[in-house]
Amino acid sequence: MALNIVFFAFFVISFLVALYKLIFLGDVHIFQNIVNSTFDYAKTAAEISLGLIGIMALWLGIMKVGERGGVVGVLARVVGPFFNKLFPEVPRNHPVYGSILMNYSANMLGLDNAATPLGLKAMKELQELNPIKDTASNAQIMFTVLNASSLTLIPVSIMAYRSQEGAANPSDVFLPILLATFFSTITALITVAIYQRINLLNRVVLAYVGSITVVIGLALYFFSRMSPTQIGTISSVFGNVVLFGVIIAFFLMAFLKKVNVYSAFIDGAKEGFEIAIMIIPYLVAILVAVGVFRASGCMDYMVKGLGAGFHALGFNTDFVPALPVALMKPLSGSGARGLMVEVMHSLGADSFPGRVACVIQGSTETTFYVLAVYFGAVSIKKTRHALPCALLAELAGIIAGIIIAYIFFH
Repeated sequence: MALNIVFFAFFVISFLVALYKLIFLGDVHIFQNIVNSTFDYAKTAAEISLGLIGIMALWLGIMKVGERGGVVGVLARVVGPFFNKLFPEVPRNHPVYGSILMNYSANMLGLDNAATPLGLKAMKELQELNPIKDTASNAQIMFTVLNASSLTLIPVSIMAYRSQEGAANPSDVFLPILLATFFSTITALITVAIYQRINLLNRVVLAYVGSITVVIGLALYFFSRMSPTQIGTISSVFGNVVLFGVIIAFFLMAFLKKVNVYSAFIDGAKEGFEIAIMIIPYLVAILVAVGVFRASGCMDYMVKGLGAGFHALGFNTDFVPALPVALMKPLSGSGARGLMVEVMHSLGADSFPGRVACVIQGSTETTFYVLAVYFGAVSIKKTRHALPCALLAELAGIIAGIIIAYIFFH
């Protein structure tokens, strides 16, 4: 229902704004720009989906090998006590726990190409447990919202963009991004738990969350003492070693259990192909709506309105030039990334708005994209409280990012 309202609102508001520009501002090209954007974004959606085919086939093939070889089951038992509290509807030690853990781990390491297929694998397994196939289950909502909050340990790509734009210290946003994304993830967890009446004060939950917090704290201390080059090198090497190590472990354990590795891989790859094709309509719907909203000028009006509002309330408005990134982030990851680079290029990578834009970009995931892809992969149309929870977590990450940027850089 929430996605339906947002989808409808994007088109109606965009039409009204475009009509205003045509009649009162004489912009005779506005509707042409909007129509062109529908074609461009529909093409982009199809290209994204088709581009996922190879990645999906590869990683779901590997996951199928791990599943038949027993590795996924081992991972499920490791995180079982914690996930049993967060996903009470899922049977204990279910193999989906392994897929969820792999997805979250890939996100934390910044391995986006691996995270998406692993996440879609988890959604498919959760859908098998879902009694109402067109409606998101509690477990699917918890998984998707936590995924959308996107806890990131090392924002390598953002540091790379800062380096390209001439930042004196490209990694100076590392700590603020980690703190902001941690707040967004905690907000996601608490919000969904309130909706689903999950007790987060349980000793098991506190123990796991506390352990994760300690690990993040140690990582902060470890990386804060390194140069940008060292951070980039270690994160890249560590991430890729872990990734390839997982593949070898899956294959080795399957071989020792006398599983036909090739046959298992092919079976999983076929599933990956089917899922990649299935998400095309959902991506087209979301991205075309985003394109229309942006081409109509609604995004620009929102930024100007918010800037005037903050100024009237007496707030410091030095962060306002970075607001387009915050407004675009829930809608389009590539759009937000482009706006981030634009802010750094026009105002300077080491300017306050430039740094705020980078922190906002790293604080959360692209909510509408994640929901469209993950729920679309299993043909879910009724997302229940997933969207408001995800948007609230994203808002928390953005607000935390702006406040933390003021603390660190202003």
